[in-house]
Amino acid sequence: MPKGFTKEEKKVITKKLMEECKLNWQKFGYKKTSIDILCQNIGISKGSFYNFFDSKEALFYHVIKETQKHLYEIIEEIISQNQSKYGVAKALKEIYLEYSKSSFMYDTKNPDFLSFFNKLNEQQRQELNDRSYLGTKFMLSKSFLNLKIDEDLAISILTALLASISQKDNMLCDSMEVFGFMIDHLIDDIFK
Repeated sequence: MPKGFTKEEKKVITKKLMEECKLNWQKFGYKKTSIDILCQNIGISKGSFYNFFDSKEALFYHVIKETQKHLYEIIEEIISQNQSKYGVAKALKEIYLEYSKSSFMYDTKNPDFLSFFNKLNEQQRQELNDRSYLGTKFMLSKSFLNLKIDEDLAISILTALLASISQKDNMLCDSMEVFGFMIDHLIDDIFK
């Protein structure tokens, strides 16, 4: 009979599973990350895993949602300290830096990511897509920000800038320097 877990143990183990999943996802990708290895690394049985998540995909889905939430918290914190378009630029630079640490967040055309994404149900896929759009839309709606351009164009530009991370290994210069240059030069064209 499997061991029962207290509420506190469940909380700790869930956090450890998520951290281990994120590390393995970054190192090995979705396909090569197994429940067996995750459980072994945190010291629980494979059978116990299902007390925490219904499936491997459920764990990965939870990890990506928590990572997105963390990114939005970073944006909010930075913007609350610098309520201006320059605060937005600073927040975007920090997000770019965070993306560079978590390739699974930006490399969404990679076959490994698509293998995970395609195993999600339609509602989950839509939620992941919507969260990104709505997060950017929410950031742009701050009372101290006034757009010079159409909102959808602003969202598209910011999305394209962040997507440049997928080319970081092909750049002749440091990708963070390139992103910083682009955002610093476009911020005054996007916001009043």
